[in-house]
Amino acid sequence: MKKKFILPLLLPVQIIILNILSFFPEFVERWYSNGLFPYISRSSRIFFGLFGFSVGDIIYGITIVLIIRWLWKTRKTWKQQYKDNLLRIVSGFSIFYFLFHLLWALNYHRVPLNEKMGFDKKYTTEELVEFTKKMITRTNAMHRQIEKNDSLKIVSPYTVQQVYNLSINGYAELEKQFPYFGFKHESIKSSLFSTPLSYMGFGGYLNPFTNEAQVNGKLPLYGMPATACHEMSHQIGYASESEANFIGYMASSYNKDLFFKYSGYTLALKYCLRNINKLDEKRAKALMPLILPGVVANFKESEAFNKKYESFVETIFEYFYDNFLKANKQEDGLEGYSKFVGLLVNYYRDKEL
Repeated sequence: MKKKFILPLLLPVQIIILNILSFFPEFVERWYSNGLFPYISRSSRIFFGLFGFSVGDIIYGITIVLIIRWLWKTRKTWKQQYKDNLLRIVSGFSIFYFLFHLLWALNYHRVPLNEKMGFDKKYTTEELVEFTKKMITRTNAMHRQIEKNDSLKIVSPYTVQQVYNLSINGYAELEKQFPYFGFKHESIKSSLFSTPLSYMGFGGYLNPFTNEAQVNGKLPLYGMPATACHEMSHQIGYASESEANFIGYMASSYNKDLFFKYSGYTLALKYCLRNINKLDEKRAKALMPLILPGVVANFKESEAFNKKYESFVETIFEYFYDNFLKANKQEDGLEGYSKFVGLLVNYYRDKEL
């Protein structure tokens, strides 16, 4: 067999193996998520954490330039050499696919977090409304601890870098109760592509090849702690967006810093209200007067940010990312972000908020 066929033929083999592994989450959990991956993740964070800038973003930039350069150089060869050119493309994708899953993405197929923690994800509308009322009370109380004027929005006293530095403290507290959320050797940075991310509608992402947590550095500061903690959860192997939102909330609310707690509570409250609105718009509107004007002002700050960067680009990237998640066994796609409300309601079913 010619060498040029090896990598393309390995691609379907990889896909078959991956689909088989998806039926054995306990195997993936034991041997990859809690076996090989922690070594890969930790070593990546230690090395790339030495750099004060996003190495992964630079790698992405160079890769994009090289791809464009190759397409330009081969533009006149497609009629005669289209088979060879296609084989090169599939070979490149085969390598990407292998590294993507080896270095991180096998975590999509691990045991669901709610099963690991021993609770369900289902809830009734009544349960959600009651939980949301408790979350409103908790969020209002946190706002009053920080700001004496109920009508003023919370303004974070931290710089973006200070938020990153403080984020690990919540994980240190969380680890005392849940050892599997332990986090060492942080590697969290503002993305070099923060402006494009804003237009794409993303708060951040994990670079699976360098295990750097990339945060959109242009986000409103009051909400950034929860976003940073969300991306950090991906670093320790939680690929599901609903689980990452849940862990991001937990790490924020367990942090002793009040601004981190407030960020976590407002994140949870926002999603709770959004889910109620989908089920019963009138009940969602009825809850709004219970929320302090200052909290609402922070919500409006986020809305203004989203509106500022609203464009067709967001719609395009949401479509592709939604299908990417579904292709990786996240059946809810982008709706998975909201599904973390089910984890919250059930986690606090027999606990004080």
